[in-house]
Amino acid sequence: MGYLGGFKVTWNQKGKKQRVTREYAKDEGGKRDKPERLHGRHVLNRYEDGMEKCIGCELCAGVCPAKCIYVRGADNDPADPVSPGERFGFVYEINYLRCIHCDLCVEACPTEAITESKLFEFSFTNREDAIYTKAELVVDDDGLPQQLPWEDWTDLADIARNSSAWVRATAPGGSADYVGKVGWSGELGFGVKDPELGQTAPDPVVPAPDASHGGGH
Repeated sequence: MGYLGGFKVTWNQKGKKQRVTREYAKDEGGKRDKPERLHGRHVLNRYEDGMEKCIGCELCAGVCPAKCIYVRGADNDPADPVSPGERFGFVYEINYLRCIHCDLCVEACPTEAITESKLFEFSFTNREDAIYTKAELVVDDDGLPQQLPWEDWTDLADIARNSSAWVRATAPGGSADYVGKVGWSGELGFGVKDPELGQTAPDPVVPAPDASHGGGH
């Protein structure tokens, strides 16, 4: 049938009266659990004392294959610094019309400033909303992502703690030498997170079949 197969599907639906549109996720008892290292929309993290981790080095913008990140650094005011370094991220923008969520920006960042949250349920009604600014990307005073009107954060409590779960290839999950070591510096709202189990993580337990429901006759 080739490319005509698609037309056949459409034609077979013509005139049917029992077509049903199911509401997203609600008919399945709520949202499904997200993988711990799902690549979602980005956040800019802060240290435990509230200072921003971004130092405006622009490495994330340089490594981005989609050229969706724009960064401009500025010198810190010695009397009121924004970050612990000499410079901070004065301008930070991500264009989500171009982002491919490859996570190379996370790999390149020397201060663990940018990570990806587990949020992927967000959409826009105009192109301007798709360009996230620093004010929208920096976590709030509790260390949680900013919640914008077009984002679905109804499962925030379940996924917020994993905002930095994606770590570098040389982290505990990728090398036996790093097992038991903490992968990230302390973060505002979460402190120092537990080290990864890496290759020592136990295999998932598969429940044994219930003998009381066997197939005997």
